[in-house]
Amino acid sequence: MSTALNKVLIVGSAPDAVKTAHWDTSCFTHTVVINNAWKACPSWNCLIYPEDFPIDRHPSAKDMNGKRIVTAEDFVPVQNEFGGFVYAGGTMSFTAGYWALGALKPDVIAYIGYDMVYEAKPGQSTHFYGAGTADPLRPDVTLQSLEAKSLRLQALARQTGCAVVNLSELENSRLCFPRLAFSALEIMTELPSFEVQEPSAVQTALRAEADLGYWVASGRYWEEHDKFDHQKLRDIDALWLSTASVGASLT
Repeated sequence: MSTALNKVLIVGSAPDAVKTAHWDTSCFTHTVVINNAWKACPSWNCLIYPEDFPIDRHPSAKDMNGKRIVTAEDFVPVQNEFGGFVYAGGTMSFTAGYWALGALKPDVIAYIGYDMVYEAKPGQSTHFYGAGTADPLRPDVTLQSLEAKSLRLQALARQTGCAVVNLSELENSRLCFPRLAFSALEIMTELPSFEVQEPSAVQTALRAEADLGYWVASGRYWEEHDKFDHQKLRDIDALWLSTASVGASLT
C-alpha cells in the first residue's frame, strides 16, 4: 500500500464508526479515535478525549499496548495555534481535527462516524454503543453553526496544504467537507482536485475573528462565556458559511 500521502483517519462514535473494524487502515499514518470510538476501531493508535471523559470509559492497559493518549495538555496549545476554541468550536470533532492538523501534519484528514445527527427515537441508538448525548447540539456560544465550524476547519487545513474529507454516507451530515469513498481514499497517492473555498471570503472571516479578539488561552472558554456576544459570533459564522464551495466534491 502506498504511503506517499500522509493520511489521517478520525473516527467518532456515530453508528457507522463500526465500519472501521473491517477496514484495512494501513493506508493511514495515524488513526485517531474520539472518546468511546476506540471500542469500534481496533486499529486505532491515537485516542483523544476531553478533561471530563469518564475514567471508566478509558481503555485498559492491555487495550493501550503502546498507543498514544491525547489530552487537553496536548490539544489546547495546538488548537490555540489555529485561533482557539471560541472560533474553532467547542466539541471534540473539531478539536481532534485541529490537533491532527497541527501535530501530525497530514496531507489528508478523513472523518467517519462524526455526523452530529441525533434523529433516533427514544430507546434507539444514536451511537455505536447506544444512545449518546447530543453534546455538539448543546446551547453553546461556540456551536451555533456546526456547518460554519466545519468550513473553518476545511479552510485552515487548506492553507497548510491539507484536504479534509467526509467518508460518511449520511446525507444530512453536519460536516460540510467534500465526500469521498473509503475505497477511493485507500488507493489515493496524489491529492485530488477539488473546489477551493473563496480565498477572499476566508480572509474576511479571519480578519473578523482577529478584530473581535475573543481569546481564552486555557481553552476553558465556558468559564468566560459571559464575555462573548452570541450575535457577533453568529455574524462570523455567516462569514464562514459564505466561503462554501459550490459542488464541493472530490474528483
